[in-house]
Amino acid sequence: MFGGRADGRLRAEDVGLEYVDLNSAPYYADCAPLVEGMGYSLVELRVCPQGATKKISAVIAPKDPAAGIGVDDCAKVHHALLPRLEALLGTEDTFMELTSPGMERVIKNAAEFALFAGRAVRVWDKDAGGWVCGTIASSDRNAVVLEQDGTQVSVPYERMAKAKFIHL
Repeated sequence: MFGGRADGRLRAEDVGLEYVDLNSAPYYADCAPLVEGMGYSLVELRVCPQGATKKISAVIAPKDPAAGIGVDDCAKVHHALLPRLEALLGTEDTFMELTSPGMERVIKNAAEFALFAGRAVRVWDKDAGGWVCGTIASSDRNAVVLEQDGTQVSVPYERMAKAKFIHL
């Protein structure tokens, strides 16, 4: 067997990290400019029905890679973002959880690399058979470029099994 499981289905690590345009998530394009205007990036937005209630999960990050996110930051964005989403959803029967990416964030979508430019990450390169570490210099729809001691290394998403932040 090569590149999958015995049942023929592929595992995530067999196909690489997928790039999904952030604007394809429902309501993301309507909410990201508001969050960006406040000095943050909207990393993730999910709206899920739970009975009559809409459960909203959002993740924000600072635009400055050296800055952190505190409770006051989350509260400020929550107070601005919730009314926008309630208007878009046409209901006030909502519950919203807003968080920061956290120190142990696993990058779930390759499109996130653009939001985290300047942050130190490690990516599991299937071809190299190990972790490749560096600071995100740039990214596009196909690869991330990592800065490593003055040199740049491009790692295509199709070669990545996973990616995580590095915290010193």
